[in-house]
Amino acid sequence: MSAPDAEREDLVRPLKKPSKEYFILGALSTVAVAIFAVGYILQLYHGMEVTNLSDWGSGGGVTWGLYIGTFIWWVGIAHGGIIISAAVRLLKIEKYEPVARIAELLTIGALSMAGLMIIVHLGRPDRVVWSVVLAYPTTVHTSPLAWDLTVITLYFVLTATYLSLTLRSDVYKMRDQLPDILDPLYSLILFRYDPDEDPVVERMAWWLALAIIILAPLLLHGGVIPWLFALTASTPGWFGGLTAPQFLSAALTSAMGGVIVIAYAFRKAYENWENVIPDEVIWGLGWWMGIFSLIFVWLQLQRGLTGSYLAPNEVMEPTMTMLTSPIYWTAMLMLIIPLAYVAFQHFGVISFSTPGMVVAAIAVILGVLVEKTFFTIEGLMYPATMLYENTPGNYIPTWIEMSSVLGTTGLIVLFWLSISKIIPIVELQAIEHHDEHESEGGD
Repeated sequence: MSAPDAEREDLVRPLKKPSKEYFILGALSTVAVAIFAVGYILQLYHGMEVTNLSDWGSGGGVTWGLYIGTFIWWVGIAHGGIIISAAVRLLKIEKYEPVARIAELLTIGALSMAGLMIIVHLGRPDRVVWSVVLAYPTTVHTSPLAWDLTVITLYFVLTATYLSLTLRSDVYKMRDQLPDILDPLYSLILFRYDPDEDPVVERMAWWLALAIIILAPLLLHGGVIPWLFALTASTPGWFGGLTAPQFLSAALTSAMGGVIVIAYAFRKAYENWENVIPDEVIWGLGWWMGIFSLIFVWLQLQRGLTGSYLAPNEVMEPTMTMLTSPIYWTAMLMLIIPLAYVAFQHFGVISFSTPGMVVAAIAVILGVLVEKTFFTIEGLMYPATMLYENTPGNYIPTWIEMSSVLGTTGLIVLFWLSISKIIPIVELQAIEHHDEHESEGGD
């Protein structure tokens, strides 16, 4: 088998016969989804009283909890993922081409989970129709929910278009090595395909990447999503100019971590994938994860300093609660320790370890989830409004709410298990460019 044929065989290896570990992971993920489904059915039957979410009023409590924290987490991973892919294409960073499609697929999966969390939080799925779709001409002017769904839908369409454009060439070139049972799907992907369209597609993908890079900080995790919090003056714990950059840096941090974990999982599962996604890619992603973690931690420092030093009482109270909370510091340590680990590797204090970087990535991902959930809850505990007449109350998520994190994670795993049996998750172009550099180095 020639070298190019061997490399193509590596790319399509995940599409071949599943392993025992594949079925075990699928079974565990299915159990997680089943637990989530049971919790959601109970919520539909009994109403939102099965959660610890509260209505505004003198009883105290919070109206947004783990559901919205998980929504922010998933939408941040999605937005960060598509920014990674767009930057690779726009700036032609060939080193990271092996993970460009992984980032695109991560975006599609995570956006789907973010949309699902909105439906779960609404209490009844029919509210999506009555409160959002049919009332959209009115609600888009005033409803945060309508804004969320608008930008999520926009980015889902952009990402799906982006992916479909770049996928056609790979399916055409590797059609003989793809599963015959999926021939109808591949025929649909290749509808009216002509190899001469590739240069045009490349230009279209570049312009889409430019649009994504421009829109991301303006409309998504640097815009609409954080603005829903930052512009709420009645909630001092949210209000302020730092919220948007905090959200954007957290999104990029968790997305880098997500791509590292997924890339490593495929490297571990399939033979010769160390050549498909080499160590230098994992190391580079870890370095960028550390940079964005540093920015996020620095912004947290600014938030804590300005909110605790001679701040107005309504700002001081939620800030001091944040700074004295073990939950908050647990989240910060889950970001600071991986940041230190990446820095020690970069400066040669410790040797690079791919498994170690994966552990750091997992810690960062979970740290962002904890911090964003705490941010949501703690902000609502101390509103500057007369709606609360007594105590701000408390909030601890029920098992039904916690099952949403477990269930959406299980759905993402099932998504990856399924998509890896349908399309190559690494572009053929990435391997071809790698061969070109090796041949140039050999010359």
